[in-house]
Amino acid sequence: MKKDVSHTKSDDVAENDVGIESDINAESGVDIENGVADEDDLDAGADVAEGAAAEYGAFEDSVVGDDLPESDADEDEDTASFETDDDYDEDSDLQEADGDEVDLSEAGFPEVTRRFEDPPHKFFADPQTYYKTALSNEGEIAHRVHGLLQKYMGATDPKDRSVFRAQIITAYWEFLRGVAKRTPGNISEPKKFLLRFNLLHPNFVKAETRDFFSQLITENELNQPVYYVDEWFKGVGTGIIRASTSDEIKLAKSGKHMKLQQLLEKANGKLTGFKTLLKGKDQERRFSEQKLIEQINVITEHFPMEEFEDISTSYNDSQKRTFSDLQETVRNLLRVDRELNTFIKEYRQAEADVQTLQNKVDEGGDVETIDLQAIDSEYDTIRQASKMTVGRQGNHFPVLTRDYFHCGPNDVGFRENIISMLGRIESIDAEAFCRYYRNKLNRIAPYVVLIPTYGDTGICWEPFDKHNRATSRGRVFIPMYPKNLYIAVLSAVADLRWQVAKEKASYYWMEEGLTGNYYQWFAAQKLKGDVKEYFIQDYILWMTKEAEGIQKLEKEIRGTFWRYMPFTQEVKEKLKTRSYVYQELYQRDLNRAMSDGY
Repeated sequence: MKKDVSHTKSDDVAENDVGIESDINAESGVDIENGVADEDDLDAGADVAEGAAAEYGAFEDSVVGDDLPESDADEDEDTASFETDDDYDEDSDLQEADGDEVDLSEAGFPEVTRRFEDPPHKFFADPQTYYKTALSNEGEIAHRVHGLLQKYMGATDPKDRSVFRAQIITAYWEFLRGVAKRTPGNISEPKKFLLRFNLLHPNFVKAETRDFFSQLITENELNQPVYYVDEWFKGVGTGIIRASTSDEIKLAKSGKHMKLQQLLEKANGKLTGFKTLLKGKDQERRFSEQKLIEQINVITEHFPMEEFEDISTSYNDSQKRTFSDLQETVRNLLRVDRELNTFIKEYRQAEADVQTLQNKVDEGGDVETIDLQAIDSEYDTIRQASKMTVGRQGNHFPVLTRDYFHCGPNDVGFRENIISMLGRIESIDAEAFCRYYRNKLNRIAPYVVLIPTYGDTGICWEPFDKHNRATSRGRVFIPMYPKNLYIAVLSAVADLRWQVAKEKASYYWMEEGLTGNYYQWFAAQKLKGDVKEYFIQDYILWMTKEAEGIQKLEKEIRGTFWRYMPFTQEVKEKLKTRSYVYQELYQRDLNRAMSDGY
């Protein structure tokens, strides 16, 4: 039987149904158990609402009062003209870290040596100013969010709280949509952290939690394709990153320009692919040339005769055999040279195509500096991905609060933590982020977007860009506040693994390769449900149990994974001494290598 290693947060939601009103109740001295006040506190129940209003009412005139620009509420989202501030930096770190510029020479993720800022920033030190700035200039939706929070914190009836909670979820996500559209400009730090961590008010979390978040490194110092959502929206809005789901949803006046951009992106991908092939062939030629030199050295090495020191002996048996090997090496060199010449021609043609398309794009000028509709479309993607990471039975409440946040420092999905875990995965699954292009294996790390939800499951949105299958990055979304962060990251990598293998097999995905072998076993077992979900759970067991020598998988699945998702050589060497099962699989590797069966 299959092992269920999935996680949900339904129990946490049930236990913490009180919600964020406890954040204020704790300070007002009124304790509400499971949403029902004790009889002695009936009169205090009214004071809870008044106390909550008093605490946040001090902000009301400045946060949701007349000084909020009413024009924001009436602005048409599709035709809004977004003004960037004068100090907008087009050479920002995000653009320098453009993930589309894939470095195929990178062997893995860098070691994380610094995880926290020293000293920490002070943006959470003044909660009132933070809350005021986070909600300011967002129009009527900010009024609605603030009003619903007051009602939610002051409600004493469980049914009322449930209604207000659902209304907050809807209103809050709509509120975030407007904040997301500001990311290409000079967005304030409270709004940035609001998007990044879903931290609406610093008082909604404990003091130690505020201190922890204030120590997190804000910039992408390691220059890896791991993004917080505010950085992701900025990249999409400025055209650095292609929107995930807006291929057919472009501004009408930008249609031709966008098509040219897509063609240019595809051509650049082919150009990068040919460059990789050229490097590979050049290395192969150098290897063959070195082998030829060694063989010639063997042949030209002579020893004097015993009778005549000035005369060398004839060729020995080893040298005679080398003549045969030498001919094979020369034939191989000529073959490699022909292939290299072909790749050079293809590279130059691809280079000319890129230049032609680049000229056409340049002739069109800057059609849109900031694509608000791309952000809008990407926001819908993030919203849907958030629901998927949480699941049907999970906690969909979007605001970071002490009731739902129970992660330790090592369990929060901040950037440095995620990079460290991806490196850990790659040290076990050698080809986790590799794809074949023209029979050459390239390591291409995916885009990783960190979504501030209470979900437990990471997902892969797409395995690569359909316009550039050669060198484009896949896209995975990982929740920041799961019960088990490593399992959440593993589920995202497993999803990526499955989708890459399925796309590679194309129409034959149920017959060939990783997905074909797994599907045939799945069908033979007459299992019901989503085959990919079974695969994800088995991959988690593969990485957490089998990699440690603990046998949890079926024999057929273990054999399939060992061949199509091989462990690193170091792990294989360790496992072959643990059990005859792994020793047999290791021997199969040697047999296939000898017979060139891979």
